[in-house]
Amino acid sequence: MNSEIRAPRVRVIDKTGEQLGILPTREALALATERELDLVEVAPNADPPVCRLMDYGKYLYEKQKRERESRKAQKQIEVKELRLRPKTDDHDVDVVISRIRKFAKEGAKVRVRIRFRGREMQHPEVARVLLERVANDTADVVTVESMPTFDGNSMVMILAPQN
Repeated sequence: MNSEIRAPRVRVIDKTGEQLGILPTREALALATERELDLVEVAPNADPPVCRLMDYGKYLYEKQKRERESRKAQKQIEVKELRLRPKTDDHDVDVVISRIRKFAKEGAKVRVRIRFRGREMQHPEVARVLLERVANDTADVVTVESMPTFDGNSMVMILAPQN
């Protein structure tokens, strides 16, 4: 930018996009200061390098503004977690299923975690059956994104809302 440009000659483009031709760098800088603009190198690898006359501060401000707007437009996907135990009673599992339905309608992913304690680790099939029941009972509103896998002393399954 401005005096940091080291090339002896540059191709200059006006603020409106009109080419002003190939000029010595000093002339281009003088032209920029005369118009109260900055000389910004936009294509340094070209032969000769391409520079544009622009208000660099305004350019950076508008760029930040566009980035803020794009971040605002992004939709954050929330991951809710529900925890169970292998010995969880049927009614409590039904409550968890209703909560999964609620979260899926809100557009959130749901991580269902079954935590094992002590000798419960000897029977992972109990947890797998429980997770399959949860997946089958909520199949109309969610899809299984990741099948049940072990994560330390717990088994985890991730459910995503259907589109």
